[in-house]
Amino acid sequence: MTQTAQQMLIDYARERLGEKGAIVDPADVAPWLVDWRGRYRGSAAAIIAPATTAEAAAIVGRAHALGVSLVPQGGNSSMVGGSVPPADGSALILSTRRMNRIRSIDAAAGLAIAEAGVILATLHDAAGEQGMRFPLTLGAKGSATIGGLTATNAGGTQVLRWGTMRGLVAGVEAVLPDGSVHDGLAPLKKDNRGYDLNQLLIGSEGTLGVITAVTLRLVPAVAARAVAWVGLADPQAALALLRRLEAATDAIESFEIIPDDSLGLVLAHIPASRAPLNGSHPWHVLIEAVATDLGHEAPAALLERLLAPALADGMVQDAVIAANEAQAAAFWRLRDSLSEAERAAGPAAQHDISVPVADMPRFMIDAACAVEARFPGTHASGFGHLGDGNVHFHVRAPAGVDPVRWYAEQAPSITSYVNDLVIEAGGSISAEHGIGQMKLGELERLSTPARLAALRAIKQAIDPAAIMNPGKLVRLAPAGAAP
Repeated sequence: MTQTAQQMLIDYARERLGEKGAIVDPADVAPWLVDWRGRYRGSAAAIIAPATTAEAAAIVGRAHALGVSLVPQGGNSSMVGGSVPPADGSALILSTRRMNRIRSIDAAAGLAIAEAGVILATLHDAAGEQGMRFPLTLGAKGSATIGGLTATNAGGTQVLRWGTMRGLVAGVEAVLPDGSVHDGLAPLKKDNRGYDLNQLLIGSEGTLGVITAVTLRLVPAVAARAVAWVGLADPQAALALLRRLEAATDAIESFEIIPDDSLGLVLAHIPASRAPLNGSHPWHVLIEAVATDLGHEAPAALLERLLAPALADGMVQDAVIAANEAQAAAFWRLRDSLSEAERAAGPAAQHDISVPVADMPRFMIDAACAVEARFPGTHASGFGHLGDGNVHFHVRAPAGVDPVRWYAEQAPSITSYVNDLVIEAGGSISAEHGIGQMKLGELERLSTPARLAALRAIKQAIDPAAIMNPGKLVRLAPAGAAP
């Protein structure tokens, strides 16, 4: 690939898409070259921004013919550098942000068709106007796009009840690396025509094509909800509480575990934040119960009824149920601000990991102790989706270190050690954020030969020229080997 080939594609995009479709001003391109965390910075001569599937197909087809690599990008909210272009300028960004139409919402069928550039919060609002909701949310809902969420098989705080994007996607439309269009939007409950291309594209991180639209499953809007904040002694008590709640009701939609030190960071760094409970508690859980029918027991009454015996028998140390929506939102702001607060506190090695649910309480304690013993001065803790067996296990650097030097010299060793613990526990080094470029080496180091061979074979078959999101998720040859 030559710089001339890139310029030919840029010229073609300008001719085909107009000025809005080819962004070349360095000042306009610059914000999209760095990831949300500021850890990865790339280079690209232009952002190509089609507004329709036909335009996207034309651009990808021409890129294929010219041998120009493309990095699909939505809201650029990846936590693993998955949508940052290579630093050597060898790829152009293909933005889906102009493909932002909600094509349809069918409340009766419980389905919506949204284009890749639709922002998650926008879909939430549109579904709500039809008395429905899309039951996936996360802290980046104001910037994350449907295409990116699908391409990374995103999770969030409602997976406990509704599952990840993989379970919420009923159909996928995508432009494949040769410019052909896969039209899989039809929400078929049965389809045995061989390999499931939709499922291959979900979680593929833009390495097998550009997702352009998605058919999504909707559920009835919430008629009432209640949010409780609970203080308890340890993760074992938290899981026991979750099991008790699940045995009594199917109304529990979220169950988030938070260590006291992480809550302390939010209180210290996020303005107007307040502790929900009096006194100190080693661990906390945030619980949300919902009802779609006001004829059933109110969620607040349900939580009060179920938490009372847990308080009486000591499983729970203290609890409060939000008195109104403002307080419920304040509770959730504490949870959603955890990453922001940690970033403000200083450098940390961050791990999005999963182990079997039953083993997670022990893992959270034992792994933290092991890491702190192995790397003196660090502080390790996990928070997140206990009921999914998925926590964000972060290791904060010792006070006073130089962030750049620490990330370069210490963080890789810490991450390898944490990942070894995860694999020993039968878990995954990426529960919901994907592999991107951050975890590519560790995926190769820790995966079985069978998994790596299958991933590479799929990539080779669908994108033999390797032009789609190079350097992410999978490489066609092991690190250091000839291609």
